[in-house]
Amino acid sequence: MTQPEIKDYLEQLNEILKSIDIKGEICLYGGAVMCLVYNARPSTKDVDAIFEPVPKLRAAIEKVAHANNLDEDWLNDSVKGFVVNHNQQIFFNWPNLKIYIPEPDYLLAMKTLASRVDTMDKDDIQFLINKMEITTAEEVFNILEKYYPKQQIKQATQFFIEELFAQ
Repeated sequence: MTQPEIKDYLEQLNEILKSIDIKGEICLYGGAVMCLVYNARPSTKDVDAIFEPVPKLRAAIEKVAHANNLDEDWLNDSVKGFVVNHNQQIFFNWPNLKIYIPEPDYLLAMKTLASRVDTMDKDDIQFLINKMEITTAEEVFNILEKYYPKQQIKQATQFFIEELFAQ
């Protein structure tokens, strides 16, 4: 999904919620933020998010999927198990749908903790490091530890971060 497509699908969600007189909230994560907010990449395969009210939004998400020939999980909440308390800012504020995004440091912490091979994670992490003007691995570790317990940070993640700054 490209930036214009994501925005269009979110606007369609707003219209569906408006038609049933429901107000919803979505906080975006991952590739959707990198694409939609930062223009750091041309597209993302899905939209990771947390949303309320869950049942009503799930039904609206399915309607958008059917109307646009998308997978039913084009917008999904599989990220919910990794999200911890963090600051958010409003990105879109439509009549029936508010779209929030995390602060860049939280997105960096999430991306770094996940840091999956064969994904866009490395490019996304490098983009966020540059955007935040981070110059040392220690700064990244401090951000990680601001949100996640030290024991949750895998040794492979530590090596990955150190390698980014060794280049």
